[in-house]
Amino acid sequence: MSGGSFPAPAKLNLFLHVLGRRPDGYHDLQTVFQLVDLCDTVDISVTDDGRITRDPPPTDPVLAALPDHKDLTVRAARLLQADSGCRRGARIHVTKRIPDGGGLGGGSSDAATVLLALDRLWSLGFGRERLAALGLQLGADVPVFVMGRNAWAEGRGERLTPVDLPERWYVIVRPPVAVGTAEIFNAPELTRDTPPITLRAFLDGAGRNDCEPVVRHRHPAVAAALDWLAGHAPARLTGTGSCGFAAFDSESAARQTAATAPAGLTVFVARGIAQSSL
Repeated sequence: MSGGSFPAPAKLNLFLHVLGRRPDGYHDLQTVFQLVDLCDTVDISVTDDGRITRDPPPTDPVLAALPDHKDLTVRAARLLQADSGCRRGARIHVTKRIPDGGGLGGGSSDAATVLLALDRLWSLGFGRERLAALGLQLGADVPVFVMGRNAWAEGRGERLTPVDLPERWYVIVRPPVAVGTAEIFNAPELTRDTPPITLRAFLDGAGRNDCEPVVRHRHPAVAAALDWLAGHAPARLTGTGSCGFAAFDSESAARQTAATAPAGLTVFVARGIAQSSL
Protein backbone atom coordinates (compact mmCIF):
# COMPACT_ATOMS: atom_id res chain seq x y z
CA MET A 1 0.00 0.00 0.00
CA SER A 2 1.22 3.51 -0.75
CA GLY A 3 -0.16 7.00 -0.55
CA GLY A 4 0.37 10.49 0.74
CA SER A 5 -1.06 13.93 1.46
CA PHE A 6 -1.51 16.32 -1.45
CA PRO A 7 -2.47 20.02 -1.65
CA ALA A 8 -5.47 21.32 -3.59
CA PRO A 9 -5.20 25.12 -4.02
CA ALA A 10 -8.05 27.57 -4.45
CA LYS A 11 -8.41 29.96 -7.39
CA LEU A 12 -9.69 33.45 -7.98
CA ASN A 13 -11.31 34.64 -11.19
CA LEU A 14 -9.65 38.03 -11.65
CA PHE A 15 -12.41 38.81 -14.14
CA LEU A 16 -15.19 36.77 -15.73
CA HIS A 17 -16.94 37.70 -18.97
CA VAL A 18 -19.88 35.74 -20.37
CA LEU A 19 -19.71 36.04 -24.15
CA GLY A 20 -22.74 33.95 -25.06
CA ARG A 21 -24.61 30.70 -24.60
CA ARG A 22 -23.34 27.69 -26.57
CA PRO A 23 -25.50 25.13 -28.43
CA ASP A 24 -24.54 22.54 -25.79
CA GLY A 25 -26.09 24.67 -23.04
CA TYR A 26 -22.81 25.85 -21.55
CA HIS A 27 -21.49 29.41 -21.87
CA ASP A 28 -18.52 30.84 -23.71
CA LEU A 29 -16.36 32.62 -21.19
CA GLN A 30 -13.21 34.65 -20.79
CA THR A 31 -11.42 34.72 -17.47
CA VAL A 32 -8.05 34.78 -15.76
CA PHE A 33 -7.39 32.15 -13.12
CA GLN A 34 -5.14 33.20 -10.23
CA LEU A 35 -4.08 30.36 -7.93
CA VAL A 36 -3.71 31.14 -4.22
CA ASP A 37 -2.13 29.31 -1.31
CA LEU A 38 -5.44 28.65 0.46
CA CYS A 39 -5.56 24.86 0.09
CA ASP A 40 -7.57 21.77 0.92
CA THR A 41 -5.56 18.65 1.74
CA VAL A 42 -6.32 15.37 -0.02
CA ASP A 43 -5.09 12.21 1.72
CA ILE A 44 -4.94 9.12 -0.49
CA SER A 45 -4.06 5.52 0.33
CA VAL A 46 -3.72 3.05 -2.55
CA THR A 47 -5.38 -0.35 -2.12
CA ASP A 48 -5.28 -3.58 -4.11
CA ASP A 49 -9.02 -4.35 -3.94
CA GLY A 50 -10.07 -2.00 -6.74
CA ARG A 51 -12.54 -0.10 -4.53
CA ILE A 52 -12.71 3.71 -4.47
CA THR A 53 -13.97 4.89 -1.09
CA ARG A 54 -14.04 7.94 1.17
CA ASP A 55 -12.27 6.61 4.22
CA PRO A 56 -12.39 7.96 6.85
CA PRO A 57 -15.78 9.54 6.09
CA PRO A 58 -15.80 13.31 5.42
CA THR A 59 -16.02 15.60 8.43
CA ASP A 60 -17.11 18.56 6.28
CA PRO A 61 -20.94 18.64 6.52
CA VAL A 62 -21.46 19.47 2.84
CA LEU A 63 -19.26 16.58 1.70
CA ALA A 64 -20.73 14.25 4.30
CA ALA A 65 -24.21 14.86 2.89
CA LEU A 66 -23.12 13.77 -0.59
CA PRO A 67 -23.35 10.09 -1.54
CA ASP A 68 -20.05 8.65 -2.73
CA HIS A 69 -21.04 8.57 -6.41
CA LYS A 70 -21.65 12.35 -6.40
CA ASP A 71 -18.43 13.30 -4.62
CA LEU A 72 -16.05 14.83 -7.19
CA THR A 73 -12.99 13.13 -5.73
CA VAL A 74 -14.61 9.70 -5.97
CA ARG A 75 -15.88 10.48 -9.47
CA ALA A 76 -12.38 11.58 -10.50
CA ALA A 77 -10.77 8.41 -9.18
CA ARG A 78 -13.37 6.16 -10.81
CA LEU A 79 -13.07 8.01 -14.12
CA LEU A 80 -9.29 7.58 -14.11
CA GLN A 81 -9.63 3.94 -13.09
CA ALA A 82 -12.07 3.23 -15.93
CA ASP A 83 -10.06 5.11 -18.55
CA SER A 84 -6.79 3.44 -17.60
CA GLY A 85 -8.09 -0.04 -16.84
CA CYS A 86 -6.20 0.09 -13.54
CA ARG A 87 -7.23 -2.64 -11.10
CA ARG A 88 -6.00 -0.85 -8.00
CA GLY A 89 -8.22 1.15 -5.68
CA ALA A 90 -7.91 4.09 -3.31
CA ARG A 91 -9.12 5.44 0.00
CA ILE A 92 -9.63 9.22 -0.16
CA HIS A 93 -10.11 11.79 2.60
CA VAL A 94 -10.36 15.55 2.07
CA THR A 95 -9.63 18.09 4.79
CA LYS A 96 -11.59 21.17 3.72
CA ARG A 97 -10.34 24.71 4.13
CA ILE A 98 -11.77 26.15 0.91
CA PRO A 99 -15.44 27.02 1.52
CA ASP A 100 -18.10 25.36 -0.62
CA GLY A 101 -20.22 27.52 -2.91
CA GLY A 102 -17.74 30.38 -2.69
CA GLY A 103 -16.48 30.48 -6.28
CA LEU A 104 -12.99 29.40 -5.20
CA GLY A 105 -13.01 26.07 -7.05
CA GLY A 106 -12.45 23.81 -4.06
CA GLY A 107 -14.32 20.78 -5.40
CA SER A 108 -12.69 21.06 -8.82
CA SER A 109 -9.26 21.44 -7.25
CA ASP A 110 -9.80 18.39 -5.04
CA ALA A 111 -10.78 16.36 -8.11
CA ALA A 112 -7.71 17.57 -10.04
CA THR A 113 -5.45 16.64 -7.15
CA VAL A 114 -6.92 13.13 -7.10
CA LEU A 115 -6.24 12.74 -10.83
CA LEU A 116 -2.65 13.95 -10.51
CA ALA A 117 -1.90 11.98 -7.34
CA LEU A 118 -3.38 8.70 -8.59
CA ASP A 119 -1.62 9.07 -11.93
CA ARG A 120 1.56 8.97 -9.87
CA LEU A 121 0.51 6.45 -7.22
CA TRP A 122 -0.95 4.02 -9.76
CA SER A 123 2.12 4.50 -12.03
CA LEU A 124 -0.05 5.37 -15.05
CA GLY A 125 2.08 8.06 -16.69
CA PHE A 126 -0.89 9.80 -18.30
CA GLY A 127 0.60 13.30 -18.03
CA ARG A 128 -1.16 16.59 -17.51
CA GLU A 129 -2.70 17.05 -20.96
CA ARG A 130 -4.51 13.72 -20.88
CA LEU A 131 -5.54 14.23 -17.26
CA ALA A 132 -6.88 17.71 -18.07
CA ALA A 133 -9.01 16.25 -20.87
CA LEU A 134 -10.41 13.71 -18.42
CA GLY A 135 -10.97 16.41 -15.83
CA LEU A 136 -13.11 18.45 -18.21
CA GLN A 137 -15.69 15.66 -17.96
CA LEU A 138 -15.96 16.49 -14.25
CA GLY A 139 -16.14 20.28 -14.50
CA ALA A 140 -14.91 23.26 -16.50
CA ASP A 141 -12.54 24.40 -13.72
CA VAL A 142 -10.78 21.06 -13.30
CA PRO A 143 -8.30 21.46 -16.20
CA VAL A 144 -6.70 24.63 -14.82
CA PHE A 145 -5.98 22.87 -11.54
CA VAL A 146 -4.55 19.88 -13.39
CA MET A 147 -2.23 22.15 -15.37
CA GLY A 148 -1.35 23.93 -12.13
CA ARG A 149 -0.55 27.37 -13.57
CA ASN A 150 -2.17 30.79 -13.59
CA ALA A 151 -3.92 31.06 -16.92
CA TRP A 152 -5.93 33.11 -19.38
CA ALA A 153 -8.95 30.93 -20.16
CA GLU A 154 -11.56 30.83 -22.92
CA GLY A 155 -14.27 28.45 -24.14
CA ARG A 156 -15.97 26.88 -21.13
CA GLY A 157 -12.80 27.80 -19.26
CA GLU A 158 -10.79 24.85 -20.57
CA ARG A 159 -8.77 26.60 -23.31
CA LEU A 160 -5.81 27.70 -21.24
CA THR A 161 -2.85 29.95 -21.94
CA PRO A 162 -0.31 30.28 -19.10
CA VAL A 163 0.04 33.86 -17.92
CA ASP A 164 2.48 35.62 -15.61
CA LEU A 165 0.73 37.76 -13.01
CA PRO A 166 2.13 40.30 -10.57
CA GLU A 167 2.77 39.07 -7.04
CA ARG A 168 -0.16 39.99 -4.81
CA TRP A 169 -1.72 39.20 -1.47
CA TYR A 170 -5.49 38.80 -1.33
CA VAL A 171 -8.15 39.34 1.27
CA ILE A 172 -10.97 36.91 0.54
CA VAL A 173 -14.32 37.39 2.27
CA ARG A 174 -17.11 34.88 2.55
CA PRO A 175 -20.53 35.78 3.98
CA PRO A 176 -22.61 32.99 5.53
CA VAL A 177 -24.20 31.95 2.24
CA ALA A 178 -23.34 29.48 -0.54
CA VAL A 179 -24.19 30.28 -4.16
CA GLY A 180 -24.66 27.54 -6.73
CA THR A 181 -23.15 27.81 -10.20
CA ALA A 182 -26.31 26.55 -11.91
CA GLU A 183 -28.43 29.21 -10.18
CA ILE A 184 -26.35 32.03 -11.62
CA PHE A 185 -25.72 30.67 -15.11
CA ASN A 186 -29.44 29.92 -15.47
CA ALA A 187 -30.51 33.37 -14.25
CA PRO A 188 -32.49 35.19 -16.97
CA GLU A 189 -30.96 38.52 -15.93
CA LEU A 190 -27.36 37.36 -16.50
CA THR A 191 -25.51 39.36 -19.16
CA ARG A 192 -24.56 36.96 -21.96
CA ASP A 193 -23.28 39.22 -24.73
CA THR A 194 -20.10 40.84 -23.40
CA PRO A 195 -17.65 41.50 -26.26
CA PRO A 196 -14.38 39.55 -25.99
CA ILE A 197 -11.29 41.39 -24.81
CA THR A 198 -7.59 40.69 -25.21
CA LEU A 199 -5.11 39.66 -22.56
CA ARG A 200 -3.36 42.99 -23.07
CA ALA A 201 -6.61 44.83 -22.35
CA PHE A 202 -7.03 42.87 -19.12
CA LEU A 203 -3.46 43.61 -18.05
CA ASP A 204 -4.19 47.30 -18.74
CA GLY A 205 -7.16 47.21 -16.37
CA ALA A 206 -10.16 46.02 -18.41
CA GLY A 207 -12.56 43.36 -17.16
CA ARG A 208 -15.35 42.75 -14.68
CA ASN A 209 -17.35 39.82 -13.35
CA ASP A 210 -20.60 39.58 -15.33
CA CYS A 211 -22.05 37.34 -12.62
CA GLU A 212 -21.53 39.86 -9.83
CA PRO A 213 -24.69 41.97 -10.40
CA VAL A 214 -26.82 38.81 -10.38
CA VAL A 215 -25.25 37.47 -7.17
CA ARG A 216 -25.45 40.88 -5.49
CA HIS A 217 -29.16 41.22 -6.29
CA ARG A 218 -30.08 37.70 -5.22
CA HIS A 219 -27.87 37.55 -2.14
CA PRO A 220 -27.76 40.80 -0.13
CA ALA A 221 -25.17 39.34 2.28
CA VAL A 222 -22.74 39.04 -0.63
CA ALA A 223 -23.42 42.63 -1.65
CA ALA A 224 -22.76 43.81 1.91
CA ALA A 225 -19.47 41.87 2.10
CA LEU A 226 -18.27 43.27 -1.22
CA ASP A 227 -19.26 46.79 -0.19
CA TRP A 228 -17.27 46.51 3.04
CA LEU A 229 -14.19 45.19 1.22
CA ALA A 230 -14.50 47.88 -1.47
CA GLY A 231 -14.02 50.46 1.27
CA HIS A 232 -10.42 49.26 1.55
CA ALA A 233 -9.44 48.30 -2.01
CA PRO A 234 -11.14 47.54 -5.36
CA ALA A 235 -13.23 44.41 -4.70
CA ARG A 236 -14.74 41.84 -7.01
CA LEU A 237 -16.71 38.60 -6.88
CA THR A 238 -14.85 35.42 -7.84
CA GLY A 239 -16.59 32.98 -10.17
CA THR A 240 -20.29 32.49 -9.53
CA GLY A 241 -19.93 31.98 -5.79
CA SER A 242 -20.35 34.06 -2.67
CA CYS A 243 -16.71 35.04 -2.08
CA GLY A 244 -15.27 38.42 -2.89
CA PHE A 245 -11.63 39.43 -2.99
CA ALA A 246 -9.33 42.43 -3.10
CA ALA A 247 -5.63 42.57 -3.98
CA PHE A 248 -2.91 44.12 -1.83
CA ASP A 249 0.79 44.72 -2.43
CA SER A 250 1.91 43.28 0.91
CA GLU A 251 0.90 40.68 3.47
CA SER A 252 0.84 43.31 6.22
CA ALA A 253 -1.63 45.51 4.31
CA ALA A 254 -3.85 42.52 3.64
CA ARG A 255 -3.81 41.40 7.27
CA GLN A 256 -4.53 44.91 8.55
CA THR A 257 -7.64 45.02 6.38
CA ALA A 258 -8.71 41.49 7.34
CA ALA A 259 -8.48 42.39 11.03
CA THR A 260 -11.22 45.01 10.61
CA ALA A 261 -13.79 42.67 9.05
CA PRO A 262 -17.29 42.93 10.50
CA ALA A 263 -18.81 40.08 12.48
CA GLY A 264 -20.38 37.34 10.39
CA LEU A 265 -17.76 37.31 7.64
CA THR A 266 -15.23 34.52 7.21
CA VAL A 267 -12.00 36.14 6.08
CA PHE A 268 -8.92 34.56 4.53
CA VAL A 269 -5.57 36.16 3.74
CA ALA A 270 -3.94 34.30 0.86
CA ARG A 271 -0.87 34.76 -1.28
CA GLY A 272 -1.13 34.55 -5.04
CA ILE A 273 1.06 31.75 -6.38
CA ALA A 274 2.44 31.25 -9.88
CA GLN A 275 1.93 27.49 -9.87
CA SER A 276 0.52 24.78 -7.66
CA SER A 277 2.94 23.20 -5.20
CA LEU A 278 1.61 19.83 -6.35
